[in-house]
Amino acid sequence: MNKLNYIMKTALVFFAVFFISKVIAQKYPIVLLPGSQKVEYNKRTGEHRLLGTVNFTYKGNRMYCDSAAYNEKTQTIKAYGNVQVQKDDINLYCDSFYYKTSVKYAKLWGNVRIRDSEYKITTDSIDYDAKNGKAIYRNYGKIESIVSTEKISSKTGYFYPETKNVSFGGKVKYYKDGLSMTTDTLKFNYAKQIAYFFGPTFIKNDSIKLNCNKGWYDVQKERAQLFKSVKVSKDELEITADTLYYNSKTNEIRAKGNAQYVDRKENLSCFGKQLFSSDEKKFAYATGDAMASKIIRDDTLFISSDTILLVKDSLLNIQNVKAFHNVSFWYKGMAGKSDSSYYDVSRNFILLRKSPIIWAENTELKGDSIRVFLKDSIVDSALVMGNASAIMEVDSGNYYNQVSGKKIIAQFKGEEITKVDVKGNAWTIFYPISEEKSDSVVKQKRIGMNRLYASELRIYLDSGEVQKITYFDKPDGIFYPIDQIDEK
Repeated sequence: MNKLNYIMKTALVFFAVFFISKVIAQKYPIVLLPGSQKVEYNKRTGEHRLLGTVNFTYKGNRMYCDSAAYNEKTQTIKAYGNVQVQKDDINLYCDSFYYKTSVKYAKLWGNVRIRDSEYKITTDSIDYDAKNGKAIYRNYGKIESIVSTEKISSKTGYFYPETKNVSFGGKVKYYKDGLSMTTDTLKFNYAKQIAYFFGPTFIKNDSIKLNCNKGWYDVQKERAQLFKSVKVSKDELEITADTLYYNSKTNEIRAKGNAQYVDRKENLSCFGKQLFSSDEKKFAYATGDAMASKIIRDDTLFISSDTILLVKDSLLNIQNVKAFHNVSFWYKGMAGKSDSSYYDVSRNFILLRKSPIIWAENTELKGDSIRVFLKDSIVDSALVMGNASAIMEVDSGNYYNQVSGKKIIAQFKGEEITKVDVKGNAWTIFYPISEEKSDSVVKQKRIGMNRLYASELRIYLDSGEVQKITYFDKPDGIFYPIDQIDEK
């Protein structure tokens, strides 16, 4: 497309040279060359008729045809049968030709062909309005390069030599060296080398595919701005938005409005009000109510935040997903929040920083940072560092078993915590149960509260209930009967 200006010049040179003239025909007389078999002149009508293998020059242009008529009074030229016009390296062919000097209007019809050393134009007919500076074909036309793969076709074509604009309409198709475009309407400014398209448009550039309903493409700088239901796809990657900027040289994409990034190879999607992606910089990010989702076997991990960053490796595979500010996540019955998070795709863990909280079944985990480890797509364990605590709801919120320490390692089975290791200034509060048997009925009731301390301890749990506690290094504690517990 970067030589489309030359295509237009080729199409227009003939008209500009041959037709545009403000002087009368007598100043540039027809010069009859050898070959014409018969010449007739009608003094009453002022018409010259040339018959039989006509060959003449007019204003430096050489014309061949089967017959021609030139009228001095009406200042018109008509040519019929195998019409050919030569000007330098430009050749024009058609079945019939008409030109009227007074209104500066020309028409060529029947197998119209215009060509030079680089391009050729073929169509059924062309109208040229020199007064308003435009040439038109209305019944399908094609422009093809002779020296390259470049070609364009459409139902209608409008050429404006003075403004250096051209417009194509109706099933417009363009192709050159791997770049193809189909659209309803295409306007091209060959001075600026920018194509503007309107209506449903499909562009394919090597492995990149672009869909939109409006936009422009700068063929020199290889960049585009697309509007209205935009979609860009490459291999397993797809980006959609209301508006999208694309740079082919750097493979950078900036999307705005309902922006969505979908990587089917990684089973990962990212959404936001705005989105940026760069293969050269090897990352993508979404901002404004951003959300990412990652399919992990039979379930999906969701992460939402103000900003989500996707970091890629040298092969453009996603290495990790980073989220910043007001982070929340959900996965397999587990939910959490923090100020920032980091999901390592290859090593399968999620790191939460700055006041993180995790809720799993009836348990809440808190600390300065929390690292959640996945194994075979299932939550395997969580490492809570700094001011670590775990709170487990029992009896529908009437009581809460609690554990705290410098570090907590929680083991999961399904969505429940089954074992907790607490290290460094460990303490726990739990409400033991006693069982009373009456006939075949077993009744359970809370008998009090245990508050225990140790440097380290291990707790085994079932549905949030303490089943067993192992203390390490000089444990200490106190038991409060149920009637001595302050509700506060």
